[in-house]
Amino acid sequence: MHLSANQQRVIGCLLEKQSTTPEHYPLSLNALTNACNQKSNRDPVVNLSESEVQQTLDELLSQRLVTLDEGLSGRVNKYDHRFCNTEFSSLQLSTQQRAIICLLLLRGAQTPGELRTRSARLAEFTNVSEVETALSALAKDDYVTKLEREPGKRESRYMHLFADPAIAPSPAPATEVAEVKNDEINELLAEIEELKAELSRIKAHLGL
Repeated sequence: MHLSANQQRVIGCLLEKQSTTPEHYPLSLNALTNACNQKSNRDPVVNLSESEVQQTLDELLSQRLVTLDEGLSGRVNKYDHRFCNTEFSSLQLSTQQRAIICLLLLRGAQTPGELRTRSARLAEFTNVSEVETALSALAKDDYVTKLEREPGKRESRYMHLFADPAIAPSPAPATEVAEVKNDEINELLAEIEELKAELSRIKAHLGL
């Protein structure tokens, strides 16, 4: 399944709103456009027009990833996803796994800690270990992948594997990574020298 950036946003919004506002689901074109353009819980923030969202929906309809509930007697057309957990989809996820995929579709690569913090309205995680367990299961099925830990970061980020390979983020150039590592090493060496100097001052003060 290779989704464009707009397709990822639309599917992510449908998944999110199905969980957080079930009373307003399925979504109309207007509601879905507003959801795609939310300024909170989205990365990047976008400003899609209704025609752009409609074009994306048409693409997803042709891929059978979305269904249309045609409005009768003046009712508005509404859209429902068939991305996962339906009789039409081979993708069957637990509530926790579904929440993780939803967040990754809406906000890009994230750490287990970030996923736990942002998942409150989608699923319950007692601790970060539960997030990591769910991620491991998703990785085993090739739905997510663990990225190389960024310099200076304690946790690695995870990204979903539903993106079109042409738009998937590329790793940082080796030279850029090397420069960052060299900077960190130089900072550590400078700190060591400062500590040595401080220790010498303390010894001199104590007459050692």
